[in-house]
Amino acid sequence: MFWKSSMRITVFLKAADGRQYRVEGKAGQSLMQAATAAGVDEIAADCGGCLTCATCHVIVDEAWTMRLPAAGHDELAMLEMTAAERQAGSRLSCQIMLGTELDGLSVTLPVRQY
Repeated sequence: MFWKSSMRITVFLKAADGRQYRVEGKAGQSLMQAATAAGVDEIAADCGGCLTCATCHVIVDEAWTMRLPAAGHDELAMLEMTAAERQAGSRLSCQIMLGTELDGLSVTLPVRQY
């Protein structure tokens, strides 16, 4: 479905120091891919989205948590290994697939990924 991959999705990321990022991604792309392509250094993404490192940890704002599918078993296991304390909205950005329902998504970046 070509039309879906060309749809632009806007995501807002807030760094621990208060800096704000406005990232444009494509439907079907992971939040991690969109953020790293935009040069967001606070998402290390060491494994490239293979779900083996937990260095793409984000905290999804409460207003958006119910719009995401539940985290799978593997993601939950990796969230136990985050460098910054896990919070209620903690997710791995490699597991958040962008779609029109997430246009305007807002997440906070943890203090550290290592």
